[in-house]
Amino acid sequence: MSIELKTKLGHIEITTDTIAQICGGAAVDCYGIVGMASKKQLKDGISEILRKENYSKGVIVRQEDDQIHIDLYIIVSYGTKISEVAHNVQSKVKYVLEQTLGVRADSVNIFVQSVRVTNP
Repeated sequence: MSIELKTKLGHIEITTDTIAQICGGAAVDCYGIVGMASKKQLKDGISEILRKENYSKGVIVRQEDDQIHIDLYIIVSYGTKISEVAHNVQSKVKYVLEQTLGVRADSVNIFVQSVRVTNP
């Protein structure tokens, strides 16, 4: 699946996998994020932290009409205010998408899959 943009210079197709990689990279850069989690249900109460090449497994990109909706599955660091971390991730993902691709996300939904204690 891809998102199609029409400009005065021509036609652009951006795959949802590309958008997911960019969103995952932007999310992981935020303070309080340990990593991305798989969008699939947790197995035995354990969530796996995804590596950089697998960020797209923790992001769902949906296109409904002309609107783009993004769902991010994250793992948050223990001791941080989850609502603030989620708000920062939403803001950064929207900003990065607009700056890098010129794509405006209509909604960025955050799903906190786990809280982890990070080693100092």
